[in-house]
Amino acid sequence: MLRDHIRRDAHTTQLSLERQGIDLGLTIPEALDHLLAGHANADGEHVGIAYYTALQHVIDWSGSDPIDVGVYSKPSTFFGHMGDELGRLGVPADLLPLDFLFAGPPEGIPFHIPVPMAGYPAIGRLPLAKAEPLADAYTAVLDRVDDAFTYETRKIIDMMRVEHDEWQSALQHGHTMDTLFFSIQG
Repeated sequence: MLRDHIRRDAHTTQLSLERQGIDLGLTIPEALDHLLAGHANADGEHVGIAYYTALQHVIDWSGSDPIDVGVYSKPSTFFGHMGDELGRLGVPADLLPLDFLFAGPPEGIPFHIPVPMAGYPAIGRLPLAKAEPLADAYTAVLDRVDDAFTYETRKIIDMMRVEHDEWQSALQHGHTMDTLFFSIQG
């Protein structure tokens, strides 16, 4: 049943691409079929977009709570600068936003998935065990963060606190989720 939902979303995304005249060299449903079969071996300049989009549909249907943080003309540039600012203020390197927002597919996938040529869509991930330390580290420097990054810093703090609390509640009820995923569209 879950696969039916994922396939439906992959098909809907493909129809949207076709209406826009976009050909990735591999359809999103085909990319999904490849991933489910245990490979991502199609060739082509844009197949990474198809694979990452299909994988995001799988992630979305695996317990995802979609939350929009905002719209950025160049997300990697913005969050890179934000990370430079947070790092300058003493936030540990493993908690800087660029590292987890653009971390890539889950490590447990036993085959290579081609990365989109332009870097988008991007998949990010953060171990849920880092949600509270991340919120604490960002809170510790919030009053010194450049105004250009205050809104996003607060948003991430709030999001991490909620995710940590939900994770703790889930663990008490026997759930074993351990990773928070991010989708960055370009």
